[in-house]
Amino acid sequence: MHSSGNNDSGSGRAVTKKPEWYYGTAKHAKPSLPKAVFQLLNTFIPYFLLLGTIIYLVQSDFPYWLVLPLSMVAALLLVRIFIIFHDCCHNSFFASRRANKILGFFCGFLTCTPFTDWQWSHSRHHATAADLDNRGFGSVWTMTVKEYHSAPLWTRIRYRLYRNPLVMFIPGPVIMFLLVNRFATKGVGKRQRVSVLITNIAVLVMFAVAAWTLGFWDTCRIAIPIVLVSSAIGVWLFYIQHQFEGVCWFRHDQWDVVKASLQGCSYYKLPNVLHWFTGNIGIHHIHHLRTAIPNYNLQQCYNETPEMQAINVLSIRKSMKSLWMNLWDENQQKLVSFRSVTRAEG
Repeated sequence: MHSSGNNDSGSGRAVTKKPEWYYGTAKHAKPSLPKAVFQLLNTFIPYFLLLGTIIYLVQSDFPYWLVLPLSMVAALLLVRIFIIFHDCCHNSFFASRRANKILGFFCGFLTCTPFTDWQWSHSRHHATAADLDNRGFGSVWTMTVKEYHSAPLWTRIRYRLYRNPLVMFIPGPVIMFLLVNRFATKGVGKRQRVSVLITNIAVLVMFAVAAWTLGFWDTCRIAIPIVLVSSAIGVWLFYIQHQFEGVCWFRHDQWDVVKASLQGCSYYKLPNVLHWFTGNIGIHHIHHLRTAIPNYNLQQCYNETPEMQAINVLSIRKSMKSLWMNLWDENQQKLVSFRSVTRAEG
């Protein structure tokens, strides 16, 4: 029985009855062991083979320009590993919660991301995405035009630096994965703090063993390109999923999961090969509507649900405009640029 009413008890949110087609998507929210195992094989085997090849080439003093293209592919595979990690955080990759946790911790070691801590913060991101009254939970810092105008000068300077593409997508991702992830999210419990400690130890041991066996300089030459590229791609994907032309944000009492998913998340249509490397995470509106759908079922759900196809498609070319959409204008109900705000002031 599907209930509806005026408000979500105690939350102040409107409760909206989900459309009938929503319940038909439940069949896709069932993990498949064959699909999961196949994805593990076609991700981890090429990743470690490629990593071994890169190590051999670097240690054998091959020209570094021959190594870098392989590093780019390894970085893309590491992005795919992070998507598996992401599914494990939602307990959607396997049917077993324990299996998701074990695999999630392992993927977290490789991506320098603590499993239980990230799982905690990411669940709050899903509960608050596109909610103007609940920003700041695992999301990109976004101010409204009104907030920006009334903010102190130092806050506006920090915000402009933060939203600058040269900051957000070059040093920003490295700072996030290598430094910020070394500390537990504020307000978490013991389990989350322990997961950060375990991950930090694992990352330190991996780097120490690599530096001891390969040498510090060779370890850096191997790791730095992979970390730089994979983290930048990861941050870009997260950014473009919620910061794009046509996105909608809602005040808390008008928020509901269907609107937040279909209007507050993008369908980032990429070439098939990039959809493969990114684990179909570009089909983000479906992921937010049903987090239990594993990445390997997202495309099928999209293909079989016409209502999921009735949204604006975000292409790579169109997504570039999002780099200059920095503030939410409540009057116009859209993201606007710093330049447009400055021009309006003039």
